[in-house]
Amino acid sequence: MYSKQNNYFYPQFPQVAVGSFVFKENKILLVKRKNPPSEGIWAIPGGKVKLGETLKVATERETKEETSVIIHAGDPIFTFDFIESDNKGNIRYHYVIVDLIGDYISGIPHAGDDALEAGWITEKEIKKLQVSSMTRKVLEDHFGFGK
Repeated sequence: MYSKQNNYFYPQFPQVAVGSFVFKENKILLVKRKNPPSEGIWAIPGGKVKLGETLKVATERETKEETSVIIHAGDPIFTFDFIESDNKGNIRYHYVIVDLIGDYISGIPHAGDDALEAGWITEKEIKKLQVSSMTRKVLEDHFGFGK
């Protein structure tokens, strides 16, 4: 069953999404999410993969749409499930998310598309932000960033 508001609420099948870990001058590119799930939470740029897109193309597109930053997507570095149920136990969201490393090419971060804010965040700044638990985990465990 799909809602009329958003065809990703209550999906019949898991949706594939991507995220990009992009660094520049010892800072990470993050966005403050505008829409559910995770609205108001800081995370890496990303979003849903469109039919016919590769993971790399989707990562480059989503990063540009959310931040205006141009990247070259590299290899996947982390994969996880995001599953959220409503208070009746129905699956409201189910994403299989593949995070890729992204090499910065150009651009100055500006919030666009699904973002309230976008910017280059230092290790000191990230400690003060409400950051997605998975973003924080990968930054700390994989990159040693923000420990």
